[in-house]
Parts: sequence; C-alpha cells; structure tokens
Amino acid sequence: MFNFTTFIQLIIDGLATGSIYAALALAIVLVNQATGIINFAQGGMAVLSAYFGMTIGNLMLPIHPILGIVVGIIAAAIISYGMGAIIERFVMRRFIGSHPDTQVVATVGLLTLITGAAGLIWTYNYIPYPFFFDAGESFRIGNVAISVWSLTTFLTILALMGVLQALFRGTKMGLGLRAVADNSASAALSGINVGRMLMAGWGLAAVLGAIAGILVAAKIQLQPGMFDTFLVYALAAVIIGGLDSPIGAVVAAWGIAILENLAGTYVPWIGHDMKIAVPFVLLFVILLLRPQGLFGRKVVVRV
Repeated sequence: MFNFTTFIQLIIDGLATGSIYAALALAIVLVNQATGIINFAQGGMAVLSAYFGMTIGNLMLPIHPILGIVVGIIAAAIISYGMGAIIERFVMRRFIGSHPDTQVVATVGLLTLITGAAGLIWTYNYIPYPFFFDAGESFRIGNVAISVWSLTTFLTILALMGVLQALFRGTKMGLGLRAVADNSASAALSGINVGRMLMAGWGLAAVLGAIAGILVAAKIQLQPGMFDTFLVYALAAVIIGGLDSPIGAVVAAWGIAILENLAGTYVPWIGHDMKIAVPFVLLFVILLLRPQGLFGRKVVVRV
C-alpha cells in the first residue's frame, strides 16, 4: 500500500544524498570549464582537505568548540585552494596538449597517491569530524523526519550552485575561465593570463570538494576512501546534466539520488541491492538520446 509519508521521506533523503554528489559534480564541472579535463582525483583532494581542516580545527577545540570548527573549515578551504592551484601548476600543466586519455590517467594516479598519503598519515580508520551539530539531530514536520545535516547540506549546495552559475555567466573571471577552456591560445591573445586562470579554476574546484568532504565527514566520519562511491555518482551526474552546466549537474545529482531511493523501495525486483544500477541505466539512455547532457550545449565544429 502506498504511503505518502514514506514517499516524501525518500525524496528528502534523496535530496540530502544527492547534494553530496552535487558538490563533487560542481567541482568536476568547474575544472572542466577551466581546463577541459575531467578530474578523477577530485574525491581524494576533498578528503585530504577535510583531514587538514580537522587536524587544524582540533588544535583550537580546547579553546572553544565553535572556534575550532570554524577555524577548521576556513583552514580546509584555504589549504584546498592552494593544493588545487599547486597540482595544476606543477602536475597537470605538464600534460597540456597531450592526449585526453593521458590526462585522465594522470588524475587517476593523483587519486591513488593522495588517498595513499592520507591513509599513511591519518590511518584508514574512521575518525569523527567535529561539527556544529550531531549527525543524528533532526526535527519533524508532520510525520516526516528531516535531518539537520540533510537540510544544511541541501541549502549549502543550493547556494554553491547559484554562486557558481553566477561566476560563469556574470563575472569577468568566469568568462575568462570559459574562454581558456574553449581556446587557450585565443584567450592568451585577448590578454587573459591563461596560467592564472587555470590555477584559479583548480583552486576553486578544490574548495568545493573540501566543502563536500567536510559535510560527508560530519555525517559518516572521515576515512581516506570515503568518496570512492560518491565520485562515481558525481561523474554520472555531470554527464547526465551536462559538462558545461553547474545547474544541470546539481539537478542531475538530486534526480539520481531520488530515483535510486524510489526504485529501491517501490520496484520489488530492484530492491536495495540492485538500486545502484538505476543511475547507470539513466546515464545510458541520456547518452543515446542527448549526448551533451540534459542542460549541456551542443558543440558545433566547423570544418
């Protein structure tokens, strides 16, 4: 028998989970907009930033808990920006002009290196991440339970989506990032500092990843490989939504998580074990019908 309360609960839970996919998807879109590269190391960079933020924040916790949390978040954002800029400048820039497959392999290698380094320093055990509220804290609207973490995650991603869309469409920096991604040679001739734009794109994407890392760590605790599964969903969201559309990536991420929840609950032969196939079936259909993604622009090549 259909239960409307359960239906709404599944949607709310899907929006919360999808918001994490969306945070990584936004970071992937930002790097792609700036460099034309899909960064498979985004999850590892997010986790490493969260580890640094936790370590620095814990030093301040004895002074005041709120101060420690705020300092940790700020430290994670600053360190992640620097890490993204350094990786672009000294690693990824060496692969400019190389085959796209080589660039992909480079980012996969970075993911392995970063994850291994985090495990070596902080171990592979789950470590609680200090946050403003307990992960299990919730409130009720009628018969529907809403997690404070879920609401915080949803509102954070909504704000980030708006900021990123405004950055790309309405600022000089955003236009510069898009120009560099489309044609770096022409952008340089137009007076755009290509190297600075590339570093800024990677840095900003790393900050988005750091925010996602902190939100996930606040929910499930911090562990080097915690983003492995999330990254797969984020990549699916980017492809379904469109590589050049921040709004598309977020909407697709929410849609994937909600459809997965609904299918796992209401389709008997799918259930919990098979629901992971839902986003990939959706991805296959989108690639067949609209390869540029639901919100992406069709690329026209002059010959």
